[in-house]
Amino acid sequence: MRQKSRSLGRPRQNQTTKPTKTIILDTATKLFIQHGYKIVSMDDVAKECDITKATVYYYYSTKADLFTDAMVHMMQRIALSISQILATDAPLKERLYQLVKIQLSATIDIDMGSFMRDAKTHLSDQQLQTMKESEEQMYNAVEYVLIEAMNNGEIPKFDPKFATHSFMSLLNVGNYRDAQSQSIFPSIDEATKQIVDFYLRGLGVQ
Repeated sequence: MRQKSRSLGRPRQNQTTKPTKTIILDTATKLFIQHGYKIVSMDDVAKECDITKATVYYYYSTKADLFTDAMVHMMQRIALSISQILATDAPLKERLYQLVKIQLSATIDIDMGSFMRDAKTHLSDQQLQTMKESEEQMYNAVEYVLIEAMNNGEIPKFDPKFATHSFMSLLNVGNYRDAQSQSIFPSIDEATKQIVDFYLRGLGVQ
């Protein structure tokens, strides 16, 4: 049977495998996080996916577009994970412990501050805005639970956005490394305990 022609770069469809676009996004996210925006090329992504570079360009016309979409999808997954962790019936302190430990474990080898600064100079204002809106989804997931905890008396009432941003800022402290790449904390468990305890004490929770 004669095969139908397809445009250059258009991926072959295989319903039994993960969609090609998803493979590209997952692979690009991993490469960008491991090596940074500047070093990773579209060719690197194609080789890692075992597809042609034309296939990558079929979905993304520029590396900046690919990076933006990869980061948006990553932040959406994080927001969903945060919501799922915080949606249990466990006391807030236990849920925050679990959230911090999982987040720090996932980002232990990533300097997110440097990682994002490296990319920002190559992105358009619209791309930066798109990523900012996705980042807000992560903050909203935390804010929702903090508001709920305030309303049921589990924690004192504070401005929920201030409480949320304070908590997320403390998460960044857990990833801090000095000039010798040394963390403030001896372990993730200790970082988790100190961050959550410090945060709750700041809210007036004993």
